[in-house]
Amino acid sequence: MSSAPQSIVTPGQFVSILAGHPRRWLAPALVVAVFAAAYALVRPATWEASQALIVRNEAAGSQESPGKFNHSEEMKTVQETILELAGCRTVLAEALREVGPSDHRASAGEAWPGDRDVDKLRKSVKLEPPKGAEFGTTEIFYVHVRDGSRPRAVALVAAICGQLEARFQQLRDTKAQSMIDELVKAVNLARDDLDESTAQLKEIEQQVGSDLAELRGLQEWGAGDGQLGRTITEIRNELRDAQAAEESSRELLVFLRAAQEDPSRLVGTPNRLLEAQPALKRLKDGLVDAQLRSAELRGRMSDAHPLVRAARESEQQVSRHLHNELATAISGVDLDLRLNADRVALLEGQREVATQRLDGLAALRADYANLVAETRNRTELLERAEGQLAEVRVSQATAKAASLIGRVDAPEAGINPVGPRRAMIVLVGLVGGLLAGLGTVLLTVDLVPPVPADSEPTILPVRQESLSRSPKTAHKGNGRSRPAAPPVGVLSLKQALHTIASQCANDV
Repeated sequence: MSSAPQSIVTPGQFVSILAGHPRRWLAPALVVAVFAAAYALVRPATWEASQALIVRNEAAGSQESPGKFNHSEEMKTVQETILELAGCRTVLAEALREVGPSDHRASAGEAWPGDRDVDKLRKSVKLEPPKGAEFGTTEIFYVHVRDGSRPRAVALVAAICGQLEARFQQLRDTKAQSMIDELVKAVNLARDDLDESTAQLKEIEQQVGSDLAELRGLQEWGAGDGQLGRTITEIRNELRDAQAAEESSRELLVFLRAAQEDPSRLVGTPNRLLEAQPALKRLKDGLVDAQLRSAELRGRMSDAHPLVRAARESEQQVSRHLHNELATAISGVDLDLRLNADRVALLEGQREVATQRLDGLAALRADYANLVAETRNRTELLERAEGQLAEVRVSQATAKAASLIGRVDAPEAGINPVGPRRAMIVLVGLVGGLLAGLGTVLLTVDLVPPVPADSEPTILPVRQESLSRSPKTAHKGNGRSRPAAPPVGVLSLKQALHTIASQCANDV
């Protein structure tokens, strides 16, 4: 009994098949290898030039650390702005115009640079942070430009960096000018508001006149009594004293008139009423002394005694002088009473005037305080707007004088072009050609050898019925014998495709 047919192609058999059909795999391999070699020869070299840039913050806008970013978001915003500018048509067109067209483009006779040139350069420009970093975490980033010529790639990256610096300065200038226009309007508006409130404040102060200090004293909370308040207090005190003096003079006048009719009543007059009449007080004291001496002598001597008579005479004489002095004192007290009355009336008038002035100032205090607060607030707004305007003008001046983008060293293009080398392209083409040749062999050659005639039939698997419907089998009912189907094992791709096609045709 013979052995079953082999279902797996051995390497030796596969090599034999390749040796038996050399054209089927050599031809595709050679064709692909030739095309790869031709492409490697005509393929232009691509050079990539890189320029490291560093960005800083404005020195005028940072008080603590000039040139440093306060937050990483600020640096990220600046770098993203530069990234957008790198793709701007103006930047790329100016860089191309500065470098000039390439050799093959110079003979085209078209306008330079065209839209295609700008779009091509835009695709070859790339901005990226250092390896392992991202925008916003480091101040350094790189500009990469690819071109077919190494010197032109270096010139392009230098021109693009220069245009980036100029365009970014122009953008800062435009931004600063826009802010200046806005702040100028804000300053003018704040100044107009300040002038309006100042005019109203000036009108009130002119209306107040000499009481301006008093009004300001009322406007300041917790400032205490002003000069006008102290004046009113002094007038009230003087008026109180004048009224007391008037009352005392009136009482004294009553006592003096009563004493003029009865001098003995003068002895009972209080000394406080006689303080304003020293002569009268002295006579009163003398009369009392004379009466005491006369009484003392009468107690020891008779009325006819010369000493008693002399004492009585002295007493009468003092009484006459006192009577005469009473008339003079009454006229003096009467005059003093009229003067005190006039003084009281004058002080009352002064108090009324001062009170009216104070009431008027109190009526103006609220409006004046609001105007002062409004003027102070508008002054602060004007100062703030002018300060911001000065800072923006400084920023505009620095935008025209210095750039926030700095170059780190010179552009570098490397010593080799980017991409695979020509030898690598040829090698890849050769390998691809061999694979294409092997695929051709698999598609066109039957890998399973025919079964010998004296071999016993092999029990087929479940797919025997389906596989028996191959193109090599006879149709049903035609009376012809069916050739033996190849054993199920390894089928070539050609056999598998034929089997699938015949199954689809029979199903239809």
